[in-house]
Amino acid sequence: MRKLEKLTIQGFKSIRDQTLALAPLNILIGANGVGKSNFVGVFRLLREIVTQNLAGYTATKGGPDALLHFGRKHTDTLHINLDFAEGNRANGYSVDLVPTQDNRLIIAREQAFYHEREKYREPYELDIGLHSDESQLRAHSHLCARQALQDLEGYRIYHFHDTGATAPMKQLCEIDDNRFLRANADNLPAYLYFLAQRHPDNFATIEGAVRQVAPFFDRFDLAPSRLNPSRIQLEWKERGRDAFFKASALSDGSLRFICLATLLLQPAPPGLILLDEPELGLHPAAITDLASMMSAAASQIQIIAATQSVTLINQFTPEDVWTVERDDGQSVFKQLSSEDMSAWSDEYSLGELWEKNIIGARP
Repeated sequence: MRKLEKLTIQGFKSIRDQTLALAPLNILIGANGVGKSNFVGVFRLLREIVTQNLAGYTATKGGPDALLHFGRKHTDTLHINLDFAEGNRANGYSVDLVPTQDNRLIIAREQAFYHEREKYREPYELDIGLHSDESQLRAHSHLCARQALQDLEGYRIYHFHDTGATAPMKQLCEIDDNRFLRANADNLPAYLYFLAQRHPDNFATIEGAVRQVAPFFDRFDLAPSRLNPSRIQLEWKERGRDAFFKASALSDGSLRFICLATLLLQPAPPGLILLDEPELGLHPAAITDLASMMSAAASQIQIIAATQSVTLINQFTPEDVWTVERDDGQSVFKQLSSEDMSAWSDEYSLGELWEKNIIGARP
């Protein structure tokens, strides 16, 4: 599976010009407002571009001035370049967006790349579109374009923060909505039911992970609604009791952990997962278990997560961590290394170094 090897962002919100060589596991740390969410926002923008909704997305976000670095007076082009690679073979995608007089962003240039590195010095470049209102990638028949599209559709952004009384994950959902776990887990009951029926080992592992952080939890009780067999709701059984409970009886942290365990322990997760503050509402012990699941999953897929948790950072190595700071009005990303930490690592944990502001990106 190709992984996102390098990402270049120029002119997007607080990110003026940054190139990141990404690892299988990438944890972004930094204070509020430094640009972590803007980094995740790049992937939201890419998804809208690929689904040919650039115009609609730009309008809902406040126009070009809200997306360009310090607005169009300072930035005339928003550039994004992604390099996906597996071994000797690499694919890439590049897009340049420019503002218009009628307050839109259009695509000035769109390209896909293919590179067999051992054979050729330079990649093969495929021009997809010039001066177009929307992306032409999906309509292009060339293999290079199809591979780029596959890579760009292979990531998902997850956000499990909404656990209130009306949260979709607590409601009835369509039982057949089980192709993948959705971004806000609104199909969580259906997806868990699918795993129970078709991947019982993974389902059992998820239940075991939940028991680790919620000792009161015995097992899920998942079945189609008797009144409407096409619908299903999350139900579970408490240890030592015969009664069954709905998702509304779970704490916010327990429910979020169930979502995270389902995401990370499923048999075929997305090739690239993006998480924004996954530790929100979790007990420190649950955060430690979350880190273990993330590390295990990163042996097969790629993970990018933004966090404010010292406990979470303590579970990783410096090479897994990127600091994010504001310097002269722009976001600056820096990957840590064990070599840089060698003078401190014997005495302090990574989280303690972060709290002491030795590694920057002060929490």
